[in-house]
Formats: sequence, C-alpha cells, structure tokens
Amino acid sequence: MSQRNIYLESLPWEEALQRFLDRLRMLPVQPGVETTATRLGLGRILARPVFATSSWPHYHAAAMDGIAVRAEDTFQASDTNPLDLQLGKEAVYVDTGDPLPEDYDAVIMLEDLNDLGNGTIQITAAASPWQHVRLVGEDVVQSEMILPAGHRLRPFDLGALLAAGILEVPVRPRPRVAIIPSGNEIVVPGEGLRPGDIPEFNSAIISGLITGWGGEPLILPIARDNKEDVWRSLEEGLARADMVVINAGSSAGSEDFTSTVIGELGEVLVHGAAIKPGKPIILGVAQGKPVFGIPGYPVSVYVTCQLFLRPVLALWQGVAPEEPPRLKAYLSRRVTSPLGEEEFIRVKLGQVGQRVVATPLPRGAGVIMSLVRADGIFRVPRLSEGVAEGQEVTVELFRRPEEIARTLVAIGSHDVSLDLLANSLAERFPGYYLSSAHVGSLGGILAVRRGEAHLAGVHLLDEESGQYNVPYVQRFLPGKKAVLVTLMHRDQGLIVKKGNPKGIGSFRDLSRPDVLFVNRQRGAGTRILLDYELKRAAIDPDQVRGYGHEEFTHMAVAVAVASGTADVGLGILAAARALDLDFVPVTQERYDLLIPAEHYDTLLVKQLLFIVRDAGFQRAVLDLGGYDMRETGRETWLGDH
Repeated sequence: MSQRNIYLESLPWEEALQRFLDRLRMLPVQPGVETTATRLGLGRILARPVFATSSWPHYHAAAMDGIAVRAEDTFQASDTNPLDLQLGKEAVYVDTGDPLPEDYDAVIMLEDLNDLGNGTIQITAAASPWQHVRLVGEDVVQSEMILPAGHRLRPFDLGALLAAGILEVPVRPRPRVAIIPSGNEIVVPGEGLRPGDIPEFNSAIISGLITGWGGEPLILPIARDNKEDVWRSLEEGLARADMVVINAGSSAGSEDFTSTVIGELGEVLVHGAAIKPGKPIILGVAQGKPVFGIPGYPVSVYVTCQLFLRPVLALWQGVAPEEPPRLKAYLSRRVTSPLGEEEFIRVKLGQVGQRVVATPLPRGAGVIMSLVRADGIFRVPRLSEGVAEGQEVTVELFRRPEEIARTLVAIGSHDVSLDLLANSLAERFPGYYLSSAHVGSLGGILAVRRGEAHLAGVHLLDEESGQYNVPYVQRFLPGKKAVLVTLMHRDQGLIVKKGNPKGIGSFRDLSRPDVLFVNRQRGAGTRILLDYELKRAAIDPDQVRGYGHEEFTHMAVAVAVASGTADVGLGILAAARALDLDFVPVTQERYDLLIPAEHYDTLLVKQLLFIVRDAGFQRAVLDLGGYDMRETGRETWLGDH
C-alpha cells in the first residue's frame, strides 16, 4: 500500500526563501567566469570590473566642420576688425571627427567663416584655445573603470566598451537549469489526447522565465510517477545543469516522490510555504546544487518561480533580482482569502478617469488563461482574510504602465465579437487595447455607476415594457448622462448537442427530468431572458435540473454542452457554431454599449466606435453567424442630455 507524505512545514515564503539562500551561500561551488565577445554580450552580467585599454578619443579631434587654427593667431579678430587667414599657413579645413593638425589648437565653425577666395578666409571673432575640439580622453581615459562587476550589459554599454578598446568581456556563465516534467498523465504536446491526458506545457513557461532571468533552460524527458524514474531524471539533471526544477509531484499524494528523492540524494530544506497557489513548494540541495520541486498547476508554476527560482538565478549571477514594475490600483470588487496564507490574485487593469481599476480574474491555480488575460498580480497578506471593494492595492505588472493608460475597460455582458473588436482596435491603432471582463449586463451597469469602466456591454430585457436596456439604465443610473450605442442584434437560443438527441424544442423542455441545463450567472442578460421565458411558460426554476450550474460566458455554456456536462444551455448562435453544436432559435436581442458621457468624447472611445462602424469589422462579425448589423454604431439612446 502506498504511503502519503505530509508537508514538513508551512513557512512564510520570505522565511522559506531566506533559509534556502543561506544554505546556498554555504555551497563550495561558486559561479565561475567566462569570456564572450563584447558584441555578443548584450544582457550578460559582468563577472569583474572592466577597465579601458585605450582612451577615447585617442587623438585631438575636430568637433565641428570648419577650419583648424592656432588660437593665438586669431586674438585680434572682431566684428569691427575682421581678420584674414591664409589657408595652409594659418588655417586648415577640417570635418567633424578629423584629427586636429599638429600645432593647431582650435576649430572655427563654417557658419562663422567668410571664404574670400584665393586661399583667404575671413573671421570676425577670436577663437579660444581648444574651442570645438574633442581632446584625447574626453570620453574615456585609458585605465579608468568603464563598468563594475555585476552590471548587466546594455546596448550603449557595448558601444562604450568597444570605444575603449575592449573586444572581450568577462561575464558570469548563464546558469543552466534542468527542467524535469513529471506525471503519468503528462504527454508531449501534439500527440493525440485521451481522457485524462494533459499536454506538457509548463516547461515552456518555466523555460521562458529562466531565459528572461538570464539562465539557460534544459528540458529533460517526462519522468513518470515512480520513484526510480524521478531518481534517474534528477541524477541526469544534476549531471548536466547547475540547478534542477522538478515540475509536479511536490504535493502529498501517494504518487508524489519529489520530496523523497531530493531527500535521499541530498537534503530537503523547505517543504511547504504559506502561499496560495504554490503551497507544496520544495526547496532542497543535492550534490551541491539547488533543486526545486514546484507544483504542477500553471499559476502555481509562475508564482513559485517568481518567489524562489528568480532570486536563486540572480544570486548565481551575482546580481539583485530584477523587480517587476508596480502601480497602485483600486479593487473593483471584494476578494476573500484564507487566513494564514499569502494569496496571489490575477487582475485586469485599466485607467478610468484618474483611477486605475483592478478587476480580479478567475483564481483557480490550473486556469492558465487567467495569466494570459491578466495585466498584473497583487498579494493578499497572509494575516488578512481578504481585501474590500474599493481598497487600494499594489499590483505587480505584466505590462508597462503606459499600456495600462491606453487600455479601454469594458465590463459587462460577454459576446464573442468583443474579441474581434479588441483585435481590430490593436491592429488599427497600435498601442491601444480593449480589456473586457465578463460579469453580466447588470454587473456592467453597476461598474459604470461606480466609475470602474469606460463602457459596459448590455442586453437586458425589461419584462414590463419588452424594451431592451433603456429601462435598466434609467433605473440604475438615475440622473447620469450616458449614451447607448448599438453594437449589434444577435440570435439567442437553446444550444444543444449535434443532432439534438433529446429533441429539445422550447423552454418547456427544460422542465423534463431527463434534460440537464447549464445556466448563466446572476445579473447576466441571458439569465434574465431565461427567467422571463420560464415565467411565461409557468415553469418554476426548481423544476429545471442544472439551474444552479452557472457559467460566465456563452462559450463556457457551449463547452458544457459539447463536453456532456449539460444537455442544453441558453446562448448565442455564434457560440454554438464555434463548437459545431445545434441551435434552437428563441429570440433576437439588441446588444448595446453603455458609455458614460464623460468618456464618450475621449480618444479611446472614439477609436473604438470608429472600429465598430467600420465595414470590415462588421463583415467579420457577420461571418460568425447569428448577428444582424442593421443598427451597428447607432446612438440608440442618449440619457439625461
């Protein structure tokens, strides 16, 4: 019978890292020195200070186009007493960079000369000694230190080194890091996937991080979930690299052997840190080399590499870890977090008015798209149970701050066309972005009310009037100036499996005991439409199996049907077509963009509306299927103007 491990500790991550670094500093093997051509040194870390082998300039050089003169020959020249100089005797033409002729000590610019012909030059001002001359060593003096040890070489550093006669530089070797993917369920990407198979993609994430931090990744074959395979892989990694990362197998499961193998080949210094995600981190030393056991979920991979691998790579190269850019932002909604663990929350960012707003993304450690979509990450302190809505947080950025300032924030209902809109905006106006968060139509209106979004996508049907959007805006934004611009009309209907095997034809079928439904979240326009139609059909929501199964996008609803976790869901035709599902039309609804008046005339919104009204964008949306663009770009309603 297999035996489960337990976490040795749950240390604060700072304490865990310090314990690890203190042990690494005791290792007998220290980073070495290698030589590289200066021209190939970009990004490398100098292992020793570098001193100039020659001065630059190494000769007195003309700094201007003009004539070289002896300053003492020009002292009598003035506006009222012009002085004539003879070329070849008292003056010599020079161009910028030319060596100054022997016995000459100044240059007069061409603009200050009057060529009288016959080899005579007239000047009207005296020259001072060494005027417009670059003296020997003006830039670099032979034997002076150009750059210190530990400096990361930049493009202009390379120029200075070459100017100083340095053709080769001593640098730290790039630390070689062996990466061992592990797990019986892991397969090489591109192979046919069976249920339970997971394509091995974490090594690409780890490799990219290592390269960005100055290391050299080495990906080893996948190790299977048995002690012997993990042992062999670790021994190979230790033989071929300066440090080893074992991905997965770090937890406390019956098939997690990383901690055992590291301990038997060396010593485990840390097993478990008070972080979320990434708690079962392992830090150890084997054969005098650092070994990391990092969890298998991709967000855990990123967090643990940032916290533990990055500082070790920096230590190995003799530099301080590079810190990511940070900015202050206001949280758009409350975040709860378990007491005792420091949690890392991915967020979308956008500057709305004078404030930067942070909108939390899905928090699952296995949701890799939360990293792709994120603009940054903030930390909930381990002695806190969360962060309140509207509280200021410090966000570590994945993007540059100036990009955040050029991002249009859309919060509200999901539609597939928003991805096309974001892509078209980035292509037509490079450097400008659309960031969309899917919280439902009602959530979008409330975000606009709180000043957290430039616009909201809405498609809310009012039961009493049968009108879309306007009654809700009037109800929730009383007195606020805003504009509704129609994005499109779209087909809503029941998304069912190919061939509609259960013969679902109307909302009445949702009450059948053999039908399993997938719903949208509260506040979504689609959810409101569903409740409206159920009421019309006299169906109690409790009669609908799966009514409480909520998804946040139309594509997620379609995936639920396609994967068999539901028989039917309410959504748009474009989502059904994307996954080759069948569709039972129910209604055509109007999808509007709600834009507060204070943002309507801004550059960001003008650019977006230019794209919305562009024929090319509209054709691309029509190609998705289930859309009608007859009113696209029209101002449907101007509220309180």
